[in-house]
Amino acid sequence: MNWGELKTSIQDYMETSFSVTSLTTFVTQAEEKIYNAVQFPSLRKNVIGNCSANNRYLQCPTDFLAAYSVAAIEANGQYHFLLNKDVNFIRESFPIPTGAGNTGLPYCYALFGPDFPNAPKKLVFMLGPTPDQNYQIELHYFYYPESITYNNIDGTTTWLSENFDTVLLYGGLSEAAVFMKAEPDQINYLNSKFQETLTLAKRLGEGLERQDQYRAGQVVDRVV
Repeated sequence: MNWGELKTSIQDYMETSFSVTSLTTFVTQAEEKIYNAVQFPSLRKNVIGNCSANNRYLQCPTDFLAAYSVAAIEANGQYHFLLNKDVNFIRESFPIPTGAGNTGLPYCYALFGPDFPNAPKKLVFMLGPTPDQNYQIELHYFYYPESITYNNIDGTTTWLSENFDTVLLYGGLSEAAVFMKAEPDQINYLNSKFQETLTLAKRLGEGLERQDQYRAGQVVDRVV
């Protein structure tokens, strides 16, 4: 389902014409709910950056929302996955950032917060211990994919609209019903359909895509 088809479907189901602005709001709100409710492996992002010697801070990508994993890579290619800690743990464990015994290969990280005033909208990692040399850092992270509403081009599709368009449709319909102040039974029905499709999406993203028959075996329904 592309953006043009999704707009038409929402208006047909609700038997109402909406402005493009309203339709965009319905769908982007639905997308945020879906992406925060289901962790689709297909929608993760992976980047490699660099930390520098004697600098314990590392800026996050601009679209970063949460980390799945952070790894420091040595010059020989060996990976060391870092432990997630609180800022206070790192400050207490390595109180003098570049002092003796406070530098080395990082083994932990913490989400420090925005880099004021240089980049107030960009989060920063604090590494511990402070890197003693330049290391590559591989970050596997959660982000919001580009919305299907981007640029309002009817032919636009996304991974979600191509692979699980029902959850996107019912999410948009649910938001549209609230906007219209529809009857409670209609709102409840659309919300229940959205939750139903969301459950199926979770089965795909957090179930089927995270296992195989070799380890988990085949799905077996009990025959009575």
